[in-house]
Amino acid sequence: MSRRVVARRVVARRVVFDTGTLVSAALRVGSVPYRTLLQALGTCDLCASQGTLAELDRVLQREKFDRYLDRDSRREFAALIRRSAHLFAVDDALLLSVVPPCRDPKDNQFLALALAAEAEVLVSGDEDLLVLHPWRGLPIVTPAEFLLRSGASPPVP
Repeated sequence: MSRRVVARRVVARRVVFDTGTLVSAALRVGSVPYRTLLQALGTCDLCASQGTLAELDRVLQREKFDRYLDRDSRREFAALIRRSAHLFAVDDALLLSVVPPCRDPKDNQFLALALAAEAEVLVSGDEDLLVLHPWRGLPIVTPAEFLLRSGASPPVP
């Protein structure tokens, strides 16, 4: 899908990140998910729904992440994502329209969000989502693949 040109500036493409990728970016500065998020924030419209943002908030507050990053920093990360993301409504009807569905029903929210946002790519490290690639024409790619496709420097092995 091509985007229209407005005042000589190309409208950014829309991208959806799943929660696991965002959590990895938050906890491991410099990692491939972190670099992918930075690349996306600089070149794309990051798409979210109230449900995906709420899940990010919940997951980031899990005690098991305390040893990686303090809670305040994790809250700040979630707030940054909330401020940076373009919100799209995902209701029950849209969730029911996710066909074929993901084998993990909790991940259907990301597919529904991609539909609502007319996203051009979904970034995930979750095999339950990756096995659907391409889903209804939507590329579902790993963070490393997103970097390669966007022309950023390749991930360091």
